[in-house]
Amino acid sequence: MASTSTPLTLPVLPLDDEVVLPGMVVPLDLSDSEVRAAVEAAQAAATGGEKPQVLLVPRVGGRYSDIGVLGRVEQVGRLADGDPGALIRGRQRVRVGSGTSGPGAALWVEGTLVEEAGEVKEATEGTAESGGDAADLMTEYKALSADWLRKRGAWQIVDRLQQIDDAGQLADNAGYSPFLSTEQKITLLETLDPVERLRFAVTTLREHLAEQDVAESIAKDVQEGVDKQQREFLLRRQLDAVRKELAELNGDPEDEGEDYRARVEAAALPEHVHKAAMKELEKLERASDQSPEGGWIRTWLDTVLELPWNERTEDAYDISGAQAVLDADHAGLQDVKERITEYLAVRKRREERGLGVVGGGLTDAAARSASTTGGGGRRAGGAVLGLTGPPGVGKTSLGESVARAMGRKFVRVALGGVRDEAEIRGHRRTYVGALPGRIVRAVKEAGSMNPVVLLDEVDKLGADFRGDPSSALLEVLDPAQNHTFRDHYLEVELDLSDVVFLATANVMEAIPDALLDRMEVVQLDGYTEDEKVTIARDHLLPRQLERTGLAADEVRLEDGALRKLASEYTREAGVRNLERSVARVLRKVAAQHELGERELPVTVGPDELRALIGRPHHTPESAQDPAERRTAVPGVATGLAVTGAGGDVLFVEASLADPETGGSGLTLTGQLGDVMKESAHIALSYLRSRGAELELPVGDLKERGIHLHVPAGAVPKDGPSAGITMTTALASLLSGRQVRTDVAMTGEVSLTGRVLPIGGVKQKLLAAHRAGVTTVVIPKRNEPDLDDVPEEVLAGLDVRPLSDIRQVLELALTPAESGCLGEDGRELPVAA
Repeated sequence: MASTSTPLTLPVLPLDDEVVLPGMVVPLDLSDSEVRAAVEAAQAAATGGEKPQVLLVPRVGGRYSDIGVLGRVEQVGRLADGDPGALIRGRQRVRVGSGTSGPGAALWVEGTLVEEAGEVKEATEGTAESGGDAADLMTEYKALSADWLRKRGAWQIVDRLQQIDDAGQLADNAGYSPFLSTEQKITLLETLDPVERLRFAVTTLREHLAEQDVAESIAKDVQEGVDKQQREFLLRRQLDAVRKELAELNGDPEDEGEDYRARVEAAALPEHVHKAAMKELEKLERASDQSPEGGWIRTWLDTVLELPWNERTEDAYDISGAQAVLDADHAGLQDVKERITEYLAVRKRREERGLGVVGGGLTDAAARSASTTGGGGRRAGGAVLGLTGPPGVGKTSLGESVARAMGRKFVRVALGGVRDEAEIRGHRRTYVGALPGRIVRAVKEAGSMNPVVLLDEVDKLGADFRGDPSSALLEVLDPAQNHTFRDHYLEVELDLSDVVFLATANVMEAIPDALLDRMEVVQLDGYTEDEKVTIARDHLLPRQLERTGLAADEVRLEDGALRKLASEYTREAGVRNLERSVARVLRKVAAQHELGERELPVTVGPDELRALIGRPHHTPESAQDPAERRTAVPGVATGLAVTGAGGDVLFVEASLADPETGGSGLTLTGQLGDVMKESAHIALSYLRSRGAELELPVGDLKERGIHLHVPAGAVPKDGPSAGITMTTALASLLSGRQVRTDVAMTGEVSLTGRVLPIGGVKQKLLAAHRAGVTTVVIPKRNEPDLDDVPEEVLAGLDVRPLSDIRQVLELALTPAESGCLGEDGRELPVAA
C-alpha cells in the first residue's frame, strides 16, 4: 500500500534509454538539450541554498511513465570523457500529474510524492506473514546477487548489498543490473508494493542466472571442440614433418609446396608478384589436405605462373614491310593503315634515339599519361584504336593484319552480349569456380605482354544488376591507368601499357561517352565498287574456290561478273553478302559439273549470272523504265541516310487530300522520330511562307491535308538530314513537277530556307554511288568532308554543295512545260 503527500512542482528530465530508481546515483550528459534544460530550470528554481531537484521520468516510444523519481542534482561538472555532466541521485517515487508553468525551457509538471505504508525489514516488523515472506525474498535475492557478482569479482558490492535490510531499497538496487531491459526496470519503478517489487527482482535474477548457466555450458562445449581442432592441426603438422623426413631419407621428390616454391623462384616474377606468390605459398603449406583453400591457392599459383610476365615480342620496325602486309590483306581502309604506319614510325624513331617508347604518338591521352608518371616518361605505351563502321567492312580481320604487320601476337576478345562486370575484371577468389577476367586470359593466351588485343563488338556490351562491363573497360583502355590494372582474381598489378587495343563497333552512338573518349576513333565507311571487285578477285574468290574443292584454272569469274554481283545482287557497305554470292556461283558450277551439265574449265561472265543464281535483287533506278521509277510522279524525292549497315537511299513521298473529302493538317507516317517530324513541319512552314515567291499554290493547303510518308515503315527513322528532301517532295507535289531521277540529296533545312550541315557524308555518297545516282546535293558547309571520299566515287558523281533551298529546287525539279530534263539541269529556272 502507498499514501500521497503535498503536490510538488518540478521540471521534467525525460530518460529515453535508462531508468533511475530511488537510491541510484547516475551521471547524465548535459550536452543533451533536454537534460540541460531540466537541470538549468531546477537550478533557477532552487532557493535558500537547497540543491536543485528534477523529476526523472522514463519515456518509451514518446510516452511518459505515470511514475517518476524525484532526483537531486548532487554535482554539476565534467564527465570522465570531458563532456559537461551532472550527478543526480534518485530519492523517492513521484506520481506524475498535470503540466504547469515554470522557469526555463524545460517541461514543468505537478507531482505527488508516493510514500510506502511502512518499511519492510529483514527482521519482521508488521504482520508476521508479510515480514516472513519479505525476509525469505531478501535472503534469496542477496544469495543470488552474491553468486552473480562473485563471478565478476565485484566483492565490494557484495559486502554493501549484504548490509541493506529494507525490502524496497533492496529491490530498487536491482536497477543497476545490466541484464534488465528498460521495460523490466519500468515495471520495478511502477510496482509500489516493496514485497511485490522484490519478488519481481528475484524472479528476473533467477531467470538470468539460469540462462547464464546454459550459455557457459555451450561456451565450454565450443571451447572443447576448438581445442580438439587445434590438437588435430598440430598432429597433422607433425605428420607432415615426418613424411617430409621420410621422403628425404628415401630420395623421393619434395612435397607440393616445395615444388611450387621452386617454380616461383625460377619464374623470375616481378617483385610485387613474387611477394604475393610467396605469401600464398605460406598459406598453402599451412593448409591441410582436406581444406578447400588449398585448391584455390593452387589454381591461383598456376594462373600467375602461366602469365608471360617477362615475355615481349620485338616490334617489326620495317615500315615499308608493315605497309605492304596491310595492303596485301585489305583493300582500301587507308585511314587505319596510315595510323598504324605512323605509330610504328614514331616508335622506331624513339627507339633509335634511345628515348624509349611512350604511346607511339598514337593518342593524346598516352602522351599526357607519360608526362605525369615521372621516370622521364619512359613507360611503354600501347595504343587504343576504335574501329567503327557497318558490318562486313573488315574491322575484325584488320586486327590480325595489324598484329602481323607489327610482328606481335594477336588475340581476340568477343564482348558481344557480355553483361557481367566480372567478365572483364575477374571474379573474387571467394567464389567457387572463380576465374580471371577476359583481359588477363587474353594476355595469357597470347603468351606476351605486348600483344594486339581485339575487343570485338564493344557497342553490344550490356549492363544489369551484376554491373556495367563498359565501365570496367575504362581502366583497361586508359593509358594513364592501365599500367597498374588490377584484376579481382589476381589481386596484383598487371602492366597493360604496351598492349595495342583495337576496339570494333557497328554503331558509335551505342558506346558510352567516357569509353569513347579513351579511343582514337577511325571510321570505316565501307568499300567502293572498285574496291569490292578487287577484294572479291584477290581474297574472296580464292577462299571460296578452296572451300568448294575447285582449282583456280577450273573456274574463273570475270571482273564484270564480280562488279555485277557487287552492284545488283548485293548492296551493302561490306563484302559478306558478296562472298556468299560468289560461293553460290561456285557451288552451282560444281553441282552442274558433277551432274554432267557443264564441263570444266568455266569462265563466268555478267550475262551468265542470271542463269546460275537468278535475277538481280537491286536494280538501279536509272536502269528501270522511266514510267516505273519512283520519282515518275510529282511528290516523290530521293534522299540519303546512314544506318547501322552503312549508307542507304530512302524516298520521301507526299500527297494531297481530295478537297471534297475534307481534312487538313500534316500527317506523317513511316515510323519517324521526333527530329524527323520536326523537319517535315519546318519544310511545310517554309513553303507556306514563301509560296508566292516560289509560285506555289499554297493557299489550297487550308482545306486540303498533306500526307508525308517515308517507305520501309517497319524501320525506325530519325535525324534532320531529310529536311531538304521533304521540302523538295512537297514543292514537287504543289507545283506538279517531277523530281529528277538521277538526283539524290541530304541536308537539314531551316525556316529561312538555309541548307544546314549534316553528318555521314562519305557513307551517303557511297550509297548514292552504289544506287546508280549521278547527282548528289549536299550542304555547302559539308564541302570539306569531300576530302574523305574516294576519288573514284567522286569521279562518278556530280556533287553539288548548295546553301539555299531555292537552289536545290532549281536543280532537282524538272521544268513544268516539258516534264523532262533539259540539257543542263543546273540552270533551269522555276516555272509557274
